[in-house]
Amino acid sequence: MKFKSSDFVFQLFALLGAIILVHAIYVAIIRPNADALIAEQMAREEAGETYIQQRSIYIVMRDYEQEACFVLMLWAMAIMGLKARRGFRERKLLDQALLNVSEGTPILPEDARDLSRPIQALPEEERNFLLPRALLTALQRFGSTRNVAAVSNSVKEVCDTEGDRLDSELAMVRYITWAIPSIGFIGTVRGIGEALAQAHRAVEGDIAGVTVSLGVAFNSTFIALVISIVIMFFTHQLQLMQERLVLDTQNYCDNKLLRFLKVG
Repeated sequence: MKFKSSDFVFQLFALLGAIILVHAIYVAIIRPNADALIAEQMAREEAGETYIQQRSIYIVMRDYEQEACFVLMLWAMAIMGLKARRGFRERKLLDQALLNVSEGTPILPEDARDLSRPIQALPEEERNFLLPRALLTALQRFGSTRNVAAVSNSVKEVCDTEGDRLDSELAMVRYITWAIPSIGFIGTVRGIGEALAQAHRAVEGDIAGVTVSLGVAFNSTFIALVISIVIMFFTHQLQLMQERLVLDTQNYCDNKLLRFLKVG
């Protein structure tokens, strides 16, 4: 419960921080530059000048849908960064000798309690990591059942449960990855609706409003899809790292503990 509450608080403050940061950048940089460029283009069109219209990144990013997409992107990155940091810390334990067992030395059920003490002496946060939990569960099961097969099953159960938990914790990131293209499509619908509302002006020869509205439609979709691709890449990398952590933990238990177990 402690980790869940701290993760919730972190996600809440990460969302607030993303909103404040992105909105500040939009108010201070993106929208002023975009409005200046649009005003310049409108003035040239009204003056009848012929010019090549430049596609500016400020105009592409200026609308509210794009701002929302960037907020969600930073929020998802913050969530994945927290989980990746925890994953790297858990992986460091795989390089440590948590069990003081010499090569060729059998482990009897009577040794389980002594082998558990160094693991129980770890800091509370590290003790809640996957590897210490798997080792403690295995040693306790071996001491109580004196059955190597039961110990192997207990390790597998702990690793499978952890894999399911890690996968379920990515639900918010997956939701954000789904929501970003949806927001882009909302911008598309809004832009097309505004363009249709100004169709009568286009018939009269004034296509400036229709052009701006269609720009909203296409720009929002473009930004949303690019951001979605980026987030999907990092999501798959994080998921791969978590799956490797679970598999490496299971291999650690097999190589450092299970093969030394002996009954009688």
